[in-house]
Amino acid sequence: MDGLRWLLLISGIVVVVGIYFYGRMKASGPSVDTGGSRVEPQLSADDDVESFTDSAPAETEDFVEIEEEPMLVDDDDEPAAEPSPQKIVTLRIVARERGSFRGDDLILSLRGIGMRHGKFGIFHRIDGDDDEATIFSAASLVEPGSFDLENIKEQSIPGISLFLVLPGPLEGAEAFDMMIESARTITQALNGELLDESGSTLSIQRERYMREEVIQFEHDNHAA
Repeated sequence: MDGLRWLLLISGIVVVVGIYFYGRMKASGPSVDTGGSRVEPQLSADDDVESFTDSAPAETEDFVEIEEEPMLVDDDDEPAAEPSPQKIVTLRIVARERGSFRGDDLILSLRGIGMRHGKFGIFHRIDGDDDEATIFSAASLVEPGSFDLENIKEQSIPGISLFLVLPGPLEGAEAFDMMIESARTITQALNGELLDESGSTLSIQRERYMREEVIQFEHDNHAA
């Protein structure tokens, strides 16, 4: 029964990440860092769960490569730009002893590290003032992964998934370190457990390996 429960939870997160991944592929190129200041992870007792902002998708633009011999190109037949390789890095925060977090406590913790409710009904950590410059996001482990803010005080949530999509507005290692720091802040505030993408306790060795994978991905991506 426990195995089925985890399977359903993981399936919900896969759906949310897939939708988010699709949305990122449709965005028009890498987001621009507006130079705004970033809020470092810090919990605040004055945070509330009432005001959130949604992010809007950017328009896409296609380009036509001109060959040596001039040729007429119909605008309707312009080839779509090939999407750049992407990598998703995932962490989980779950309640201890297969328990659950109070919905309002969880939302206040997410708000406390600078995340806000937006696209797909999940939470995002934004770089500066550009709503499209998402550093990492948080989805519920309850299907379908979105947060029902209207009834959040009555909800009990077993955990959340934090995920980072590369490339993003920051260098990969910096974004990963920010997500790790934020995850530890939430875990401590809620007295939860921090796990890797497979559901195992996140060890120092595993954290270092994940960080090295991020650095290697960026190196390969820049070299391509």
